[in-house]
Amino acid sequence: MTHRLKRRVENAAVTIAVLIVLLICVFPILMMLMTALKTPNDSVAIPPVWFFKPTLENFKEVFTLYPLWKYLSNSLICASASTAIALFIGTPAAYSLARFQFKSRENLAVWILSTRMAPPIAAVIPFFILLRIIRLLDTRIGLIIIYVAVSLPFVVWIMRGFFEDLPRELEESAMVDGCSRYGAMFRIAFPLSAPGITASAILVFMFNWNEFLFGLLLTGRRARTMPVAVPLFMKEFGIQWGYMAASAITMIVPLFIFTLFIQRYLVRGLTMGAIK
Repeated sequence: MTHRLKRRVENAAVTIAVLIVLLICVFPILMMLMTALKTPNDSVAIPPVWFFKPTLENFKEVFTLYPLWKYLSNSLICASASTAIALFIGTPAAYSLARFQFKSRENLAVWILSTRMAPPIAAVIPFFILLRIIRLLDTRIGLIIIYVAVSLPFVVWIMRGFFEDLPRELEESAMVDGCSRYGAMFRIAFPLSAPGITASAILVFMFNWNEFLFGLLLTGRRARTMPVAVPLFMKEFGIQWGYMAASAITMIVPLFIFTLFIQRYLVRGLTMGAIK
């Protein structure tokens, strides 16, 4: 076997393997989309119906019979607000951990990370009691507070790594030229770490958008989010597969469009500092 033929065989094998993995990853989403476009009888047919006339009745009825727009707005408001607040608090905190030398700095950083290690279910009861005491149970504000508390350690640790990769000499040069520490931070460090801030914002937003546990146990009818709304179609008399699939697709589409627009910023942020 010549070298050229061997290379072609290897490329073909890699291509086939990638296509198989891609098919495995995409197949559940395709099945969900097909179920959303089927009639109730076709969605529960055994064996499954692969060729059918698509219909949008499931999407129409799920928005007509259920307040799905309200759930979408709750998810959008809670995820966006919590992401913005977590970045507003966590970015300066990460900068201080990366630049300032003080006693027990590493211990503080490890403690911040340790709050992320605990399973979320362990914090549900304390969060529930706290929100009930301050009368924020089943409110958007209460859910935003919880999402910020959960997202902060993630933001701090990601941004700390980005700030540590930035040369200190850039900020020192700015301060020599008359810039204050805060001026160097806002004019030098923050702009240069913009890809990291973008990557953190994207990941935190995706985590908060898909969050289910806190949304299920800390909200009721008023602040219910989309991940909690999707299982509502599991009734005592059966599962409304078409409605469930339609609501799940509705939940995926905004995040899919958002990811398409910002994927290049995500890749740039995650690979920043990997190549010197």
